[in-house]
Amino acid sequence: MSDAAQPTAAEVRAAAEAVKTALDRHLAAVERRSGGDDPAVYEAFNQLAAAAEAYDELLYDRYDEVTPFEIPGAEDALPPYTGPEEPSAVSVLIRRDYAVAEPQRLLAHAQRIEAADGDDGPSASGTVHGALGLLFGEFEPDEIASRHKEFGLEEGDSTLWVTAADEPAEPGEWLEAPFEQVDPQQVVCRFDVSAVFDDMDDDTEDDGDDIEDELDTDLDEDEDLEPLDADRR
Repeated sequence: MSDAAQPTAAEVRAAAEAVKTALDRHLAAVERRSGGDDPAVYEAFNQLAAAAEAYDELLYDRYDEVTPFEIPGAEDALPPYTGPEEPSAVSVLIRRDYAVAEPQRLLAHAQRIEAADGDDGPSASGTVHGALGLLFGEFEPDEIASRHKEFGLEEGDSTLWVTAADEPAEPGEWLEAPFEQVDPQQVVCRFDVSAVFDDMDDDTEDDGDDIEDELDTDLDEDEDLEPLDADRR
């Protein structure tokens, strides 16, 4: 970054003061908390996160320095639940991603489905998108999830959201845009699966291996020590 584009020292100082103010507001909101999911606390948290991020960026641009803490952004968590206490209806939203890892395996399954149906119309099993249509038309999504390797698919990320409502939707009400009317504050719970989480676990295990290696090294270096006499008191 050029010197002309760098923030001034006064701008960095102002950002630091904004963090202090946001901290005071967050503490005050927590002290006045009206419940476990108080919207005021959630709003104060987001303001604190935004102020801290702005300060961190300015501090780095001006002084090539960073803060020793990290506050997760608002997009990393759902907002407080504000739906009905006793919902009479729920919606379950599911997204599962797959990679077509083995197209020939997928096409072969589609051809078997088509042959079993005995349809004399135009063949749909000769293309990947046609084969996918046959596969998902023949099997339930949960069965495809459990047999994805057999169908030549490779699992990607997946998520499941359960949302609450006061009453069931009218028939056909949301079919044209099934995911556009989701209110995050109506989400009761969600479950995410991602390879990112596996990578995080692997990093943790690697750190543990490093510690074990260090311990092994220390023991090797001390191998020439005489063992303690078990009879000594």
